[in-house]
Amino acid sequence: MPAAVVAGIAVVVAAFWVIRWYTTPLPPKAPSQSETQVVLATITNLRASEFDTVGQGSANNLIKPVSGAKLVGSTGKPEVFYLGAEYCPYCAAERWPLIIALSRFGTFSGLETTTSSSSDIFPNTQTFTFRNAKYTSQYIDFVSVETLDRDQNALQSPTAAEQQLVKQYDTSGSIPFIDFGNQYASTGATYSPDAIGGMSWRAIADALKQPDSTQAKAIVGSANLITAAICKITADQPAAVCSSATIQNLEKTLK
Repeated sequence: MPAAVVAGIAVVVAAFWVIRWYTTPLPPKAPSQSETQVVLATITNLRASEFDTVGQGSANNLIKPVSGAKLVGSTGKPEVFYLGAEYCPYCAAERWPLIIALSRFGTFSGLETTTSSSSDIFPNTQTFTFRNAKYTSQYIDFVSVETLDRDQNALQSPTAAEQQLVKQYDTSGSIPFIDFGNQYASTGATYSPDAIGGMSWRAIADALKQPDSTQAKAIVGSANLITAAICKITADQPAAVCSSATIQNLEKTLK
């Protein structure tokens, strides 16, 4: 290949990377620890009346029944298993309703803020990560695996048993993947990350307190669907959560 052609290709490639560097949006500054706690307190203490007002909202019901041996956690309780990655914008979106729903059955600690990849679709979607999170509940166990960080570096690996679950129920290989006690499973996000695009953690949390907001219809609606699936595997416990007309009606859509 002539030297002039090689040089021309090199210039084009260099120009591509320069343009990409300038056009890739920078990730937002992470909120302070106190601000993070305010956001978490807001989304994990939504009023019961708001869940009932939103219902399914604009969420897509991706939760489908599956068959297999019941999945139980290390404490013998029904297990909710999550597989995702920090770079993934759909995982970023789905963590919001998953945290809200799980917080109706137990308590998180160690949740940290992060954003999805700056160079993927829906860049820098603001969210949380489960990488260092702990969860306690008298009703369920929660196990999470974040496979890659936001720059797609290796982070956590599923066990052989978890890999088998994914192979069996997530045939498309999509993430996020959530298994509800091997009775229900879902792949993908129940709403578009575009619903929270460009919004800060605090702005998203504040919007969830307004049942008519786009964000509440998407995220609280998704949280209600997830809650219904969890209620199905806990025999409708706790009653304070699972006996509401909203959750009972959504449970019927999961059959």
